[in-house]
Amino acid sequence: MKIALLGYGKMGQIIERFAVDRGHEIVLKITVDNKGDLTESNLRKADVAIDFSTPDAALDNIYACFKANLPVVVGTTGWYGQLQEVKNQCLNSNNTLLYGSNFSIGVNIFFHMNKVLAKLMNNFPAYEVQVEEIHHTQKLDSPSGTAMTIAECIIDNLDRKTEWVNELVGTPFEEVVKKEQLLIESHRIENIPGTHTVIYSSEVDEIEFKHTAHSRSGFALGAIVAAEWLEHRQGFYNITDIFNFK
Repeated sequence: MKIALLGYGKMGQIIERFAVDRGHEIVLKITVDNKGDLTESNLRKADVAIDFSTPDAALDNIYACFKANLPVVVGTTGWYGQLQEVKNQCLNSNNTLLYGSNFSIGVNIFFHMNKVLAKLMNNFPAYEVQVEEIHHTQKLDSPSGTAMTIAECIIDNLDRKTEWVNELVGTPFEEVVKKEQLLIESHRIENIPGTHTVIYSSEVDEIEFKHTAHSRSGFALGAIVAAEWLEHRQGFYNITDIFNFK
């Protein structure tokens, strides 16, 4: 495949390496320094685009791909407030988009097991639950998209939680959490690729379910796998559509 990389920071460079190793060609790289190259004619040189840019740039990149009728894989988070609008535009214009809060295969296994665990914990109301996420200080959004996905899966499957709230540790504001709310506690620490933990606590013990990323390589490989899966498909997809979990 011929791939356009929208965002060429650390993630974009790792994606390039995996793409080339798997026999693909990078035909366009968009950075903050060459935004003018994000044109319809340049995008049409590619078979698929992969976006790992910034929350501020993601929407413009997505709509540019739609205009060029170019399928796009979006790994950037922080724009989900416009998710329904983007979905409508994608479907109405017969375009193709696959998005996800995390493209790591291991994290998607974690997502599935998180649902299973939440359903099980309906039978054990003595356990309180919260989500903890730790990322590097350069991460712009809080909570992480992965943490939001984890929280939303818990809410969908655990009857006693109806919404999540976020507390960024180290800021003056401390979140007051109601009984029906699920706390996402966010930490920003230097040189941490990403750690997500679901914690169930009772008076007698504590259960921790954790995923720790050792590097960005898992996210990059997952993005390439997603782009390969998207070839010859049309529509609006989530990364979970790739996996056939029962």
